[in-house]
Amino acid sequence: MRVFEKAPAKINLTLDVLYKRPDQYHEVEMVMTTIDLADRLELIEIQTDQIVIESESKYVPNDERNLAYQAAELIKRSYNITKGIKIIIDKQIPVAAGLAGGSSDAAATLRGLNRLWSLNISTHKLATLGAQIGSDVSFCVYNSTAIARGRGEKIMTLPTPPACWVILAKPSIGVSTPSIYQHLDLSNIDHPNTEQMIKAIQTNDYQLMIDHLGNVLESVTLKQYSEVGQIKTLMESSGADAVLMSGSGPTVYGLTRQESRADRIYNSLRGFCQEVFVVRLLGV
Repeated sequence: MRVFEKAPAKINLTLDVLYKRPDQYHEVEMVMTTIDLADRLELIEIQTDQIVIESESKYVPNDERNLAYQAAELIKRSYNITKGIKIIIDKQIPVAAGLAGGSSDAAATLRGLNRLWSLNISTHKLATLGAQIGSDVSFCVYNSTAIARGRGEKIMTLPTPPACWVILAKPSIGVSTPSIYQHLDLSNIDHPNTEQMIKAIQTNDYQLMIDHLGNVLESVTLKQYSEVGQIKTLMESSGADAVLMSGSGPTVYGLTRQESRADRIYNSLRGFCQEVFVVRLLGV
């Protein structure tokens, strides 16, 4: 018995931090959507009671550090499953990029095992389970466009955003999310207008959407990593309608409705960055 699951990357259309909570997490408000860049997972039932992770990517751990492993462990423990599972991950999403690749793999594992073992767990319950693994997993379970609140686990789904091309560029650096949050000055934040972004999506208004992209972590990452700012400048000068960093970085994306312009931006970045992609918004 086996099932296949697609695990799409996400980008932040907005990322706002409201305050630091007593539990030391930050209260966030984020509008996120999925893009047509995805890992693919194959989940195969095995007879021995163990979790096996396989991937050709050297960046994918094959033990409990892997979020897909943690997701399988959580399902087995929560539902008293004694069967084993092999998870083969075809890794396409850059690692540690601000694109929720690991979280999406975990969410795909939750969805896949729910189908494979006929557990009949609701999407809401899967998302609640996912919150035990990581802040982005709940969003990734829904696999759509949504606003995430709390520490990222409170999800309200939204319609599909206006169609456009997305050009992604990830510099060859790693960014520590806890470090970025640690350096965020909560008393000096230019908050994005989340309500206007929600309106843009609900009314399918592309111009309103690009006018209200915003990420409060961007200014912190830009100070620490000059490469991120250089990519932003290059994308803007190459004709992107709007440019923003996703998550805590370091991936930067640009939006455009014209395929020819997307190709031009892609070509301008290829000499500067190894990992560059041109994809579409999914959001459904």
